[in-house]
Amino acid sequence: MTKEDAKKRAIFLKNLRAQHEETVERTQTLLKEQKAIRRQICQPMRDGPKTIPELAQITGLPGNEILWHITAMKKYDLIVEAGMCAEYYLYQRPEGVK
Repeated sequence: MTKEDAKKRAIFLKNLRAQHEETVERTQTLLKEQKAIRRQICQPMRDGPKTIPELAQITGLPGNEILWHITAMKKYDLIVEAGMCAEYYLYQRPEGVK
């Protein structure tokens, strides 16, 4: 790559970052919010496994939102099923995950 090509590429990337600055900021804000919600969901599980309704009652978050986060965390093995309580699954953090 010549110096001229490198300069053109640098200018192109700078313009691209400027064009998408708002999208990047919005995405970062959303990720921070999701991380805070997941911490809020995981906190009560330190005392033992919990069901979706228990987590909803403790956190004050809607059950469907908790279920969405639990499903995402299960996908990455951050949450595991720990049996059942009546017709609800119990969820807990796996050993070694903080």
